[in-house]
Amino acid sequence: MRPTKDRSQITWTQPDGTPVSCAEKIALLNDNLNLLRQECQDVLEDALLMGCDEKQVRDVLHEVVQTIVNPLKK
Repeated sequence: MRPTKDRSQITWTQPDGTPVSCAEKIALLNDNLNLLRQECQDVLEDALLMGCDEKQVRDVLHEVVQTIVNPLKK
């Protein structure tokens, strides 16, 4: 996944670096990413409204992403 300048358009790539070309796959990936962004935004806003430290919330969100397990990895 390589973000472009505006970070809203991602060029999704396969493991060998070639771009994913199926429009339906790209649309699904972009929709999922938008949902994830919105959910992360909601988590951050809720935490800030409850008085949490912004850096800590961002660190926790980063940790969540880093610990996601690839179920297809052999």
